[in-house]
Amino acid sequence: MIKDIQLTVLPQKVQDETLLRQEIARKLDVHTNDITTFRIRKKSIDARQRDIKINLWVTVYLGEQPSKDTEFRPDYKNVASKAPVIVVGSGPAGLFAALRLIELGRKPIVLERGKDVSSRKRDIALLNREHLVNPESNYCFGEGGAGTFSDGKLYSRSNKRGNIDRILQIFHFHGAQDEILYESHPHIGTDKLPEIIKNMRQTIIDCGGEMHFNTRLTDLIVQDDTIKGVLTSAGSAIACDTVILATGHSARDVYELLHEKKIHLESKPFAMGVRVEHPQELIDSIQYHTKSRGNYLPAASYSLVAQADGRGVYSFCMCPGGYIVPSATSPDEMVVNGMSSSRRHTPFANSGIVVEIRPEDFVHYTQHGSLAGLRYQQNLEQLALRNGGPGQTAPAQRLTDFVKGKLSATLPTSSYIPGLMSSPLHAWLPDNISKRLQLGFTLFDKKMHGFLTNEAYIAGVESRTSSPVRIPRETESLEHPQIKGLYPCGEGAGYAGGIVSSAMDGENAAIACTKTNI
Repeated sequence: MIKDIQLTVLPQKVQDETLLRQEIARKLDVHTNDITTFRIRKKSIDARQRDIKINLWVTVYLGEQPSKDTEFRPDYKNVASKAPVIVVGSGPAGLFAALRLIELGRKPIVLERGKDVSSRKRDIALLNREHLVNPESNYCFGEGGAGTFSDGKLYSRSNKRGNIDRILQIFHFHGAQDEILYESHPHIGTDKLPEIIKNMRQTIIDCGGEMHFNTRLTDLIVQDDTIKGVLTSAGSAIACDTVILATGHSARDVYELLHEKKIHLESKPFAMGVRVEHPQELIDSIQYHTKSRGNYLPAASYSLVAQADGRGVYSFCMCPGGYIVPSATSPDEMVVNGMSSSRRHTPFANSGIVVEIRPEDFVHYTQHGSLAGLRYQQNLEQLALRNGGPGQTAPAQRLTDFVKGKLSATLPTSSYIPGLMSSPLHAWLPDNISKRLQLGFTLFDKKMHGFLTNEAYIAGVESRTSSPVRIPRETESLEHPQIKGLYPCGEGAGYAGGIVSSAMDGENAAIACTKTNI
């Protein structure tokens, strides 16, 4: 017999299988020995009251085992001899496009400008330790894309884009922990993602696909507005009739290439701001209404949004128990982002706090056409570098000092390894950003009393939340309206935001291009 039940239990009981089994038996009015096994299908934390509870939705097997027929197993085929599709980029959109192509009987040839994930780790260590930015191998570029070295958050509201559960199952199939299948806000962690990415690469290779590292797209071969192939930095020309463009929002050279070739692009709104870091204990105390969360609750997170002078100000990519990291892709810019491991165990909580950027903000860049927003973004990143310290030392300011417009005499202990330098962000950030951030932080403190404190600091700039450029595509076919055989997808094309939505968009591009080319 199989029963689906809902339980509300104390946090410590979720961590102890014996206690949880007893709760399930009590709920079903059976003996614990009657329970063959059980599976948690969904889990969420209810922290609205001082006595925090965990809500569980559980499938219980009484006197029988789960059927193996219910196990998820993708239908990966051998595609070595099949027609090729070039996939540019190995971030979530590119990897999931490649895996879906294999299921659909096409051979993916993945071009990745950066290095494999193991080599990439060494470049990131140099970036943190010696402030050396490798333009082709960093927190944004390399196997797995920007998602590899991140919190690995797998939460998305984009149900209309595709099957979220399928994306989670594919991650799980390639080695992700069971918890991602039932946590209400699942995450993998930057310590586990590299091995999962390697497993995905191995699936692609085992099925006859190809992965080419240190291979940047340098040109599209187009005849009569139709894709005929690509040129690469390795000096090779690869013939094909289909290109899935999944390059991510930091591959500015791709936007430049399309712009030079007069392939249609569109400027779009995006968001920029700063990254704020609090002591994790402080966020825990606010969210859990207690001085210590104890051993059974995870590091607390938050999600904040407010309207400030007609624009949205909101938290982005919140990383409990995490680190702030240098995410520049060029030595002449300063960009910060956040990440955390699967344990989320550092004493710091960080989040991007960003402001909506609209076309009227970059009117002085209109000579750049569809790249106007990108130029505005670049200018702010270069401004941040000039207002920081040597190398990738980030400009920073205590939070209350920023709101009051006061230079910080000292800075708190930080997770940011390259280091911080006190800087008046309130003075050099553009007014359309700084004034709204100051108001936004004040409004956030009303929602989370204690959030606005000099125990916290901000560092700049958080500028890569989304693409300032959209590569247009047809609504149904997902093909570029001007170039036949070109399928833009993911964050870099302006159609996704985050790992899951990018992965779903990559799958959709794979499905669309195989339909077109049947």
